[in-house]
Amino acid sequence: MQAKSVVKLGIGVIGCGNISMTYLRNAALFAGVELRACADISADMAALRAKEYGIRALSVDTLLADPEVDLVLNLTIPSAHFDISFSALTAGKHVFTEKPLATSASEGRKLVAEAAKRGLLLGSAPDTFLGAAGRRARRLMDEGAIGRAVTGTAFMMGRGMEHWHPNPQFYYQPGGGPVFDMGPYYLTMLVNLLGPVARVMAMTTRGQEERLITAEGPYRNTTFRVGTPTNILSLLEFRSGATVTFGASWDVFMHSNHPIELHGTEGSLRLPDPDTFGGTVSLSARGDDWKNFESESELYGARNWPYAAPDRANYRMLGVADLARSLSEARRPRASGELALHVLEIMEAILASGESRNSVAVVGTVDQPPLLGEDEAASLLA
Repeated sequence: MQAKSVVKLGIGVIGCGNISMTYLRNAALFAGVELRACADISADMAALRAKEYGIRALSVDTLLADPEVDLVLNLTIPSAHFDISFSALTAGKHVFTEKPLATSASEGRKLVAEAAKRGLLLGSAPDTFLGAAGRRARRLMDEGAIGRAVTGTAFMMGRGMEHWHPNPQFYYQPGGGPVFDMGPYYLTMLVNLLGPVARVMAMTTRGQEERLITAEGPYRNTTFRVGTPTNILSLLEFRSGATVTFGASWDVFMHSNHPIELHGTEGSLRLPDPDTFGGTVSLSARGDDWKNFESESELYGARNWPYAAPDRANYRMLGVADLARSLSEARRPRASGELALHVLEIMEAILASGESRNSVAVVGTVDQPPLLGEDEAASLLA
């Protein structure tokens, strides 16, 4: 990997939908990145974002050829992730993509291989594990706070998308569903804390064959067919020997499961929703009362989203800033393509196991990303 002689990594955003606003707003927080341009399948949407954030609106092809763009931030829908990321790599750009890395592990492997062949950096969301809660949990694990991890649970459960999203159909097709849409947050956090997964066993079902859209919009009160499992229960066997139950469902109205709990030979650890950067981490040492570690006063833990009435920590772009730093340090970014590929392989194995009702080995492996230290985390800020 060759470091470029620029102070800031020039960012070109492809995909100007709702998620882009978070990245675009947060870019100003970080020292190593600078927004240069944006593009979208809708020229009007690109023009709107360009006006809002003082950057240029370009076509996708023009952005890929622009010498001022060093890295393409791929915020398109999942089905377009591979095509856009591969095109950016072949154009000589570094890439950071929204999750998942691709909609199949074979495509994910092609992206990782292409980046390596060209000496380019490839990164992928989620970067939430770099937030205040994730860093606290990782420090406690590294310090042996729960001893050797033995077992645990991780649950992502909800009603699905059609009650709030005006065009939710794509969430319910192959490459979507609760595992591919939300699984990356939970599985990335687990791999960050426990290391790689070796094998999975799963059962999958569909709560409904058709879904009714109740969100405001042009499709309100219309139905669509479901093309992927919406209820998944799986058992993950980590290479460390730990076993964790991971459940993901869009067929649940209400539940009381904690997002993530880990239990070891010396205690238990409880984590907040890994789809956010903050929240409370709780530790019980050998059955003692829970000791809570709040994150709101810690770096990347303060509530800053949504704009009008912040109720959560959302620092998306942190992974891009770490990637920019890793370029100058000739190291792998923490939210790397290799990490995202391993998570993709886990998700694919879960669905394959659910279909076959047999255990499925996870093909690849990955090293745990190094802990983002507090001083280094602060040094990423502008």
